[in-house]
Amino acid sequence: MPRSRATVRSGAVVTEAEYVVVGGGSAGCAAAGRLAAAGKSVLLIEAGKSDAKNLMVNIPGMIGPMHAEPRLKRLVDWGFHTVPQRHALERELPQPRGRILGGSSAINGVLWVRGNRANYDSWAHEMGDAGNAWSADSVNTAYKRIEDFEDGATDYRGAGGPIKVTRHTQPTEAGRAFKEAAAQTLNVKVLADYNAEEQEGLSVFQQSASAGLRYSAARGYLHNQDLPTLSVLVNLHAARVVIENDRATGVEVIDAKGTRHVIRATAEVILSAGAFGSPQLLQLSGVGHPDELTKLGIEVVADLPVGDNLHDHMFVPTTWLMPTALHHGTAPYFARGFAKEVTRGGSFLENTVFETVGFVRTSLATDVPDLQLHVLPWAYPSPNQDAPIRHEVDKRSALTVMSSLIYPKSRGTLRLRSADPFAAPLIDFNYLSEPDDHTVLLEGVQMIRDIMENPLIKAKVTGELHPGTAISADQMKSEVRNRATSIYHAVGSCRMGVDDRAVVGPDLTVHGVDGLRVADASIMPSIIGGNTNAPSVMIGDRVAEFILGT
Repeated sequence: MPRSRATVRSGAVVTEAEYVVVGGGSAGCAAAGRLAAAGKSVLLIEAGKSDAKNLMVNIPGMIGPMHAEPRLKRLVDWGFHTVPQRHALERELPQPRGRILGGSSAINGVLWVRGNRANYDSWAHEMGDAGNAWSADSVNTAYKRIEDFEDGATDYRGAGGPIKVTRHTQPTEAGRAFKEAAAQTLNVKVLADYNAEEQEGLSVFQQSASAGLRYSAARGYLHNQDLPTLSVLVNLHAARVVIENDRATGVEVIDAKGTRHVIRATAEVILSAGAFGSPQLLQLSGVGHPDELTKLGIEVVADLPVGDNLHDHMFVPTTWLMPTALHHGTAPYFARGFAKEVTRGGSFLENTVFETVGFVRTSLATDVPDLQLHVLPWAYPSPNQDAPIRHEVDKRSALTVMSSLIYPKSRGTLRLRSADPFAAPLIDFNYLSEPDDHTVLLEGVQMIRDIMENPLIKAKVTGELHPGTAISADQMKSEVRNRATSIYHAVGSCRMGVDDRAVVGPDLTVHGVDGLRVADASIMPSIIGGNTNAPSVMIGDRVAEFILGT
């Protein structure tokens, strides 16, 4: 029998459901899909367009031109930037966020990283008995339900779930050489699966992709599913949560013509608009710091620390000329790959552009690795990508290795620019305000330089392109502030917890407002040690679990 699929409509043509989910991204698609699969009536609201026929987002390797070419990026991205960063030379760093069904899971690097098991146990410990649902074992159960891993089910991995997870299928000789050289230099293991019991070591990246298709949360949870009770409303901009007598009763939205509508939720409203969108909507709805809201003329509904605790991963790229890296960052090269992929498949575009990953320790590490190495066989812009232009890269084959800070101590804020729901929020991560963050990045760069001196790889390297040998280890101390940039992993702005610094409780309900939950990366008390898409999907899946009681 044919499946009764979710209905995708443009505009506010449906006005009521049990559950209204705001944001069709990593968490929102998971939450809406699971609730609808259980028979609940659900409305999913997305500001962007449908992703269904968009080859740019459905082919994994198209992340390269998508982010390099501003005209393409503009079609699927909100176009956010930070405010000037005081500790990073007043730079305004770009913050890509997916404005399309699937959200950032439709435009990211498709890297599938759960984080370290210790991360979740620390969340649970911080919340005491109330936080048991977030322990490593509890979230492992959720991840197993979510995944369809290429190796099949184990104690740590799942099979048959909505998100297909595979290893990179075409690692270059340069990437393989780096993996072996790094493991030997740093005296760590080469791992078969960094998402299982043990994270520390070098490995091939895992990706939420299979057979040349990106498995965004939209593909996994919505497309081709039997979901007759789900309506997906695209091209609708959420303006605020309607809160009456301390209870969320719906969401006010604005359609493409500028007309406002109210969509009613008879059970609950779930905000899954991300670490920027969810705190922005809460503040627009009167939930936040009273002094901040009052000065913008917004009536205060609940006094909560919304927008605090904002933090992010950062990296410093280093690029090495290596003929065995094979690839060239040119438009004709990508065009040939695209033509092959759409006609017969098997091109380099069937994989993420990243291929190797390492989780290793600097001198500041405690009980877990504190540095992630992202490795991709392409040259990279230097010194940064702050300007909204097409950045030229060296056309020669090169390997880029990123020194990535995964446990930042710096904390910032997300505040409203105005009461206009279309105004971009004020994003201030306060990057590098804590000296230890600078130290980890700096040590990582030196670590990469040491690896490149290992005989297992040294003969394959024809030169250090960026930052270049002219920049000494001592000079890198100042260079970090110009070269460090975001990995686009914003979290923490609607912090989960049981103390006065928390916005939501362990069940993701907003303190002091009935019928309202937040489920996305904004609820993380502290960032996980790795890329944040998989945890965001897990959080969306978990909020449905909490609601359904299963």
